[in-house]
Amino acid sequence: MAIRKLLLLLKPIDPYPFLQSEGVSLVKSPQVLQYLESRCKVHRNAIKFCQEILNKKPVEWKPVSRNDISHPIRDVDMVITVGGDGTLLHASHFIDDSVPVLGVNSDPTQAHEVEELSDQFDASRSTGQLCAATVENFEQVLDDILFGRVVPSKVSRISLKLNSEPLLSHALNDILIAHPCPAAVSRFSFKIKNKDGETRSKTVNCRSSGLRVCAAAGSTAAMRSAGGYVMPMLSRDLQFMVREPISPSSTAAQMHSAFKPDQSMDVNWYSDHGTIYIDGCHVRYNVQLGDTIEISSDAPVLNVFLSHGFTQVRSRY
Repeated sequence: MAIRKLLLLLKPIDPYPFLQSEGVSLVKSPQVLQYLESRCKVHRNAIKFCQEILNKKPVEWKPVSRNDISHPIRDVDMVITVGGDGTLLHASHFIDDSVPVLGVNSDPTQAHEVEELSDQFDASRSTGQLCAATVENFEQVLDDILFGRVVPSKVSRISLKLNSEPLLSHALNDILIAHPCPAAVSRFSFKIKNKDGETRSKTVNCRSSGLRVCAAAGSTAAMRSAGGYVMPMLSRDLQFMVREPISPSSTAAQMHSAFKPDQSMDVNWYSDHGTIYIDGCHVRYNVQLGDTIEISSDAPVLNVFLSHGFTQVRSRY
């Protein structure tokens, strides 16, 4: 399919408005303020650069702030996000499997900056795991796409049913089912079953701070930080981990594992209150005592242009 109509989805040009109060900066450290101002400038310049490149190409494009997107994105051939993984993640909740997306990391982390300032504050910028381009290679990547030299990868997402009713939102990274108060203990059980309904594991009963399930794209995020393993980007498996289980004893080995595309996980919720967090705080649904949640990889894939090498199998350890 020829790509002629694009949507340029932008992280807000001033991502730190909360740092100002009645015109006075709330940041007192000159170095921190200089660092944040630098990030804003780099991001603005990246947006300007991408727009200048697009003006040279035989395409029609429209810029939109990610904060202004509230409906499914239709009638475009491709979405280009300019920001970081958060902007692409935000876009994914408005894109089905018919519209490919290219992420441009507008503000990559600078190793020398992190080393120089590490004793004073965290100077990390954007990670951009899902972003195939930066200002350094944006035109080349765009040309490769426009001339059909590369195709998007089909990245798996997570599908959810609450009490047998499908939820409209699909997770690209992960879901967390937990009590709304992070200090509270949740009670739930889960089991893995085949799509034909045959149970593949015994029911696991849990008292813990929640349950996290990730797709391949999210295995480098919270799951990895919690001790999980990095999955091949094109894997359709879903990895799960019970967070901070109380006295797991004989069920400890069942608290962290994965299940296949032809399987699903059934969760029974036994606490008064709970919340399903989809991709962090992007989307949330409330659950209550007696609710059931079905988790699978049945969601439409997200077609993402990935950087070279991302489709290679990565080590579990």
